[in-house]
Amino acid sequence: MVTGKKIAIIGAGPGGLTTGMLLANSGYEVTVFESQDRVGGRNRSITLGDYTFDTGPTFLMMLEILEEVFQSTGRDIRKYMELVELDPMYKLSFIDKEISPTRNHEKMAEQIKQLFPGHEKGLMEFYKNEKKRYEAMYPCLQRPYSGLGSYLSTTLLKAVPHLSLGKNLYKELGKYFTDEQCKIAFTFQAKYLGMSPWECPALFMMIPFVEHEFGVFHVQGGLSRISEVMADIIKEDGGVIRLNEPIDKVVVENGTARGVRLQSGKTENFDAVVINADFGHAMNTLFEPNTLRKYTPEKVAGKKYSCSTFMLYLGLDKCYDEPHHNIIIAEDYKNNIEEIAVSKTIPQDMSIYVRNASVTDPDLAPKGHSALYVLVPVPNNTSGVQWTPEFTADYREKVLDRIISRTSMTDLKEHIVEEKIITPTGWAKEEQVYNGATFNLGHQLTQMLHLRPHNRFEEAKCCYLVGGGTHPGSGLPTIYESAKISAQLLKDDLS
Repeated sequence: MVTGKKIAIIGAGPGGLTTGMLLANSGYEVTVFESQDRVGGRNRSITLGDYTFDTGPTFLMMLEILEEVFQSTGRDIRKYMELVELDPMYKLSFIDKEISPTRNHEKMAEQIKQLFPGHEKGLMEFYKNEKKRYEAMYPCLQRPYSGLGSYLSTTLLKAVPHLSLGKNLYKELGKYFTDEQCKIAFTFQAKYLGMSPWECPALFMMIPFVEHEFGVFHVQGGLSRISEVMADIIKEDGGVIRLNEPIDKVVVENGTARGVRLQSGKTENFDAVVINADFGHAMNTLFEPNTLRKYTPEKVAGKKYSCSTFMLYLGLDKCYDEPHHNIIIAEDYKNNIEEIAVSKTIPQDMSIYVRNASVTDPDLAPKGHSALYVLVPVPNNTSGVQWTPEFTADYREKVLDRIISRTSMTDLKEHIVEEKIITPTGWAKEEQVYNGATFNLGHQLTQMLHLRPHNRFEEAKCCYLVGGGTHPGSGLPTIYESAKISAQLLKDDLS
């Protein structure tokens, strides 16, 4: 079916590409504008010499959602990319023990019994109770919340008993476990949202549950392959991808989005505009002054944002026998989190995530070499920390020293042949991420559902938001859901 309707999508991140894929397959004339030289946004690839890295997301969870996106366009995802389930899913490295979570419930229970005797009963209760929460809550994330009346939906009313209002993730997990390390093993996932488990709402118990229920996957070639494949499918269905094409402004006339103005000065008309740029950055740059009322610069600045990340992408002339995903937990994890979220100081006793993907995916580096991805949660740029070259170099050394002391990579520094660093300042200046908040808007209850920026943008008709800054939130699965919601709203409106 050809609709004759022209759609502009600003940003070729996961949300924009998923929206474009769904709309192009439905007969819309889709044009995706991307300021970078390749698709993916924070899900794009980074190439350093002969080494390939993912810029951002490295965990693929809830694969069924992505499969549904492909199925809705009549395609089988496995014909487009090779998917590998990781088992164990990752390794959690404490100072005195290691945990290797698996979605095999019996094996996981045995591991918990050995490491935390007596807690295996709590694990089985976790599986049982959190499945009920997931089944009640997830449908709430698959529908829009454009008006207050949406709170009266049967779906949401049924989920209310599972919200655990007033409780945070860490406190809620106390129903199942008492050992602090065991609790951390099921709450560190708050970091996927850039939040503290002592602040993250208890309803996000869904995240550790979906890991243990549905597993964690890797895409051969890197998760950036998902975006590259989506771009190819958009073009297969008649859409257009325009790289190195930054947008200056969304053209709004009489309260309706009419098109886009390129930074070259040229204006192009469209029937609807979809914004996949970082939320704070988009609100402050993509609209003429005084166009927005709800999201003025002052109001945008008053929102709560996630933490940032200090990133190292290291091409090594050596392979290490380390797991695909390794989370090195700070000796004092709670203090580490409070430094990031409360005092907003740079952690010295840091937690570090290391992805050694070459053990699963040898094509990411030359034979005998490996591509190492290192992520350290740090405060966003509201901290006032100045990431000068000297400060950055000093912190790099501390991060590498921590990896050397807590893994088998004792000679790591001697084998680095390619390297890229992204600091919170780099996220803001080079990647257009507001406040350098890598995970976008925070997920406090005051910034969720109807209280989060709407998929059908409140400020202009025929304008829609996708990505981590709108409902349902950040993380690849929920970003894909945001695209499904916004694409359907657009189709409903333009029909």
